[in-house]
Amino acid sequence: MQLLVSVATAAEASAALAGGADIVDAKNPRAGALGAVSLDTLTEIQLAVGGARPVTAALGDASDEAAVEQLAFEFADSGTSLVKVGFNGICSATRVAALIAAAHRGAEAGSRGRCGVVAVGYADDPASVTAAALVAIATRAGARGILSALIDADALAPFVARAHDHGLFVALAGKLTADDLAFVRDAGADIAGVRGAACEGGRNGRVSADRVRQLLATLRGSRYTPATLSAARNASIRSASTTSDSMPPGSARAK
Repeated sequence: MQLLVSVATAAEASAALAGGADIVDAKNPRAGALGAVSLDTLTEIQLAVGGARPVTAALGDASDEAAVEQLAFEFADSGTSLVKVGFNGICSATRVAALIAAAHRGAEAGSRGRCGVVAVGYADDPASVTAAALVAIATRAGARGILSALIDADALAPFVARAHDHGLFVALAGKLTADDLAFVRDAGADIAGVRGAACEGGRNGRVSADRVRQLLATLRGSRYTPATLSAARNASIRSASTTSDSMPPGSARAK
């Protein structure tokens, strides 16, 4: 399983990279769970990462097809590997499918097929399409993956398995702590996404390279010690040249 760290600035991107994050995710935490950074900030984050890791980005919650298609195009054109799109307050499967398809068109056109769409489900919002229902919708609309908040232990593994059966990779995020990582990993998820757990001072604080190292060591199934930190860092360095190839594809088997 890969560790995704959400960053708001180029300096935080550098910290996430130094800590060994597998994926650097551009997000403005002060604008909500899927707050989008500006294109200028995204470019600065891309430059800080320098191609050493994939960069993904949140686009926010979609409500207009033309707007999300254009934003997906612009973010994909910048070199972003994946764009994340939510559908807060939308319970129509048809409407959600149309918005995903619009984001997919924009991402494909902006990247010549290299950038994909991640559909975001809200597990705790009764006014939105559920994460479980989103699996089939996202598949039909051309998404590559699905992101959900952590859900009930009994439901998580079947949810992950169903998404994999549909050819989607699965990311779990939303206030994940270090204590959640083994559970997420053992459920078969492909990506664990963190923000607050990687920051000094909570989600509106600053990403810390040391915190990312601790999370990475936990994710790899070992206790955080100087020895395990060194092993985690070395493993991260060895994987750098193949990170882009190991981004979870549609077949969703990069665990």
